Amino acid sequence: MLLSWMLYCGFATAFTGAIASFPRRTRRRGVWLFATGIASALIALFWPATEEHADGVHAHIDEIMPRWQFEEHHEIQIDAPPERIWAAIRDVTPREIRLYQTLTAIRRFGRSSGENILNAPDTKPILAVATRSGFHVLVDDAPRELVIGTHVAPDALAVMNFRVEGTRLMTETRVFAQTDEARRSFAIYWRLIRPGSGIIRRSWLEAIKRRAEAKP
Repeated sequence: MLLSWMLYCGFATAFTGAIASFPRRTRRRGVWLFATGIASALIALFWPATEEHADGVHAHIDEIMPRWQFEEHHEIQIDAPPERIWAAIRDVTPREIRLYQTLTAIRRFGRSSGENILNAPDTKPILAVATRSGFHVLVDDAPRELVIGTHVAPDALAVMNFRVEGTRLMTETRVFAQTDEARRSFAIYWRLIRPGSGIIRRSWLEAIKRRAEAKP
């Protein structure tokens, strides 16, 4: 996440510098800001991705993908029994997830590419859309853990889970790139989308919480 913020701060600094370079009195400072911003963005984009490993098997996702280069984790407390949380995980729709349609439209550059997780109808359960359009259910251990996975590139596999521990709901995404070229390519994409992905995932958990805690 740090590299993503460095990337976007670099873009912002470069843009500020470009604007400041027009007036003569701020031109030198503007050029310096522009160069600094571009350098920061390039460092963030091309910084090598390191491999991480699970410290044991604590969940099904650790068995399926014990090592990865790209990861995000979010969790939330929900005042509901595991069975209601599980049902909410399966039933939540894009309409319930704040900024989902806006951020996924940005991810696909506004193009409509058929029904999939980045172009999901407002009223259909989002996991049902995902598993009909490229994602596969790898583990369905109700009401404890659901793991789905897909190839995000020819040599890169992504898995995502939802795990329920009492009243705590966790979700994690891991991506493993099998070759150096895939790792470098995916690192650029990941650092560009990571802030928006984090917003979607936190909003997704909040939508599950609202649905699970709602009175029957």
